[in-house]
Amino acid sequence: MLSAADNKKLTRTGPDTPMGRTFRKYWMPALLSRELPHPDCPPVRLKLLGEEFVAFRDTLGKVGIVEPRCPHRGANLFFGRNEACGLRCIYHGWKFDRQGNCVDIPNATPEVASRLMPRASIQALTVEERGDVVWAFFGESAPPLPDFEYLGMPSEQRFVSKKFQQCNWAQAVEGGLDTSHFSYLHAGVYDGEKASLLDGGKRPTLRAANESPNHSRFRWLIEDGAPRFTVLEHDAGLLLCAARSADDDQTYWRMTQYLVPNHSLTPGNFPEDTSLMNTWVPYDDESCWIFCYAWHPDREISDDERTRYREGRGLFAEVDDDFVPVRRRENDYLIDRDMQRGTNYTGIANISEQDQAVADSQGTIADRTQETLLQTDLGITRFRATILNACQSVEEGVQPKGASDTSAFRVRSGDYVSEPHQSLVEVVHARFGEFAGKNIVFP
Repeated sequence: MLSAADNKKLTRTGPDTPMGRTFRKYWMPALLSRELPHPDCPPVRLKLLGEEFVAFRDTLGKVGIVEPRCPHRGANLFFGRNEACGLRCIYHGWKFDRQGNCVDIPNATPEVASRLMPRASIQALTVEERGDVVWAFFGESAPPLPDFEYLGMPSEQRFVSKKFQQCNWAQAVEGGLDTSHFSYLHAGVYDGEKASLLDGGKRPTLRAANESPNHSRFRWLIEDGAPRFTVLEHDAGLLLCAARSADDDQTYWRMTQYLVPNHSLTPGNFPEDTSLMNTWVPYDDESCWIFCYAWHPDREISDDERTRYREGRGLFAEVDDDFVPVRRRENDYLIDRDMQRGTNYTGIANISEQDQAVADSQGTIADRTQETLLQTDLGITRFRATILNACQSVEEGVQPKGASDTSAFRVRSGDYVSEPHQSLVEVVHARFGEFAGKNIVFP
């Protein structure tokens, strides 16, 4: 468990908080590129780390993210006119470019305007648009973007979306890092007993003849609900290695990457499968945006896959036009008790919404002083220690972990089936090679 003071430090990310100052040392995904579909399109409201902004795409197609308050009389620039490479306040016509510079004060004489404009600038975030996402950095002298593998993929080989989550960022991250819950939360039900997710409650979980590891892993998740965790540290975060018993004395490994401060590469994929990643971005202290990425280094993402992602599949939720999940707190995630009794362990459709429901159910900000933790929670406790240590570094005036080393973020996650004689070092090198983590430390 955490102390009340550490729980507060972990969960608060406003501008005047220790964790808020830490988050502002890293790039944050701010919005999807398609939310600003063309030059001079309508601006959009934006809230990041508890601060209000307005985002707009100017006439040249460049994105700006600026504070919403016009310094003249405080009118909100969300209502502004996006025109001629700037956002013009509709109240008295003051105009601002994407760097926040005031470039026109039409209700003053030219002499007064020329003196006033340099003092009338507004806050603007540093912006870079890559990988179908608009990324934002709060401070000056922004480092390069983290070298996530997905950013280097052609658009045909990636799919990106997002969803709104109605709880604090940290407990949503912990839900993503806690892979032991796959044996329960994402299980099926057959004849009243927990069954393979793949079977979907249509038959008991039994070993089939000539069964491939792709199918067997769903059975192994049901048969071994208490994985043994080993957590390895590297320059950008942690590799969480969960070992389950498999057939013929083999071991089934599900290995997750946690990357500071708020990213995770999920397990559940062999090398031939699509890779998946999440970023949890605080909207405020009681809600967050979850950016969801899928990519494949060797092939295109098919039209069928894209359709399934848009409709809600895996870590992609079924969302409305505002990227708010259809299944959410207000409607109890459309839980179906008949389905829960007959075919689905939770009665809630889709993995993403199942994760969302249990994270939200802990309250908007979980009380970590009231926990009883197990060995399967090792990844959670190491995540907390890692980000709190980064926070302490910032408070001491030191660059936090990973903040200036873009190459450390070029990692992969995924699954592996090992033979009895293989060590964890051999498992990690065989599965990931150079993508395990920069300067990874083995026990």
